[in-house]
Amino acid sequence: MKLHYIGVCCLAVALLTGCGGKSEEEKAAEEAKVSVSDAVNSMQQMAEQAEEAEKNGPVETVDFRALKELLPADADGLPRKEATGEKAGAMGFKISTASGEYANADGTERIDLDIVDAGGTGALMGLAAWSMIDVDKETENGYERTGKIGDYKSYEKYDNANKDGEIAVLVKNRFVVTIKGNGVSAEKLKATLEDVDLDKLAGMK
Repeated sequence: MKLHYIGVCCLAVALLTGCGGKSEEEKAAEEAKVSVSDAVNSMQQMAEQAEEAEKNGPVETVDFRALKELLPADADGLPRKEATGEKAGAMGFKISTASGEYANADGTERIDLDIVDAGGTGALMGLAAWSMIDVDKETENGYERTGKIGDYKSYEKYDNANKDGEIAVLVKNRFVVTIKGNGVSAEKLKATLEDVDLDKLAGMK
């Protein structure tokens, strides 16, 4: 069964890096740098967690109402328009989600914030596949990179021309916080993340 999970992870890495469908010239021109050893280690870790979850049964996820309490009242000045939450399960996986929508009056600036508890299961392979690779890419129009924000693995992507981007962090190989914005600066996305208490999230069970 572990081989099955590793196979899924390998597919995720291939899709993210895009190596499978590119010519040698395109590969040479690609600015993203992928660390194979880190990717393999992450794949093995997630595969082991998924196998353990299958043996022990689903982990009870945090009540989505507790996750909703971590949603900031505003996103660096953008008022919150809606806050929702839900718990869902399928194929042995249970996921709790809290979501906040933030926007200015005319909707030209918008931020969506999601806090997801995947219970440390194989669902993370889809929610945080970026955590299995290293990317550091920069162009005239923006950037894409993985790294760390505080103690947590992170993914950042931003397009200067369109003023849209994304920041995501993985907390304790269980929680995924994702912030996506349109018509906003990269600094506003980062400021919104700073208003989420990641340490409190890490302590939830």
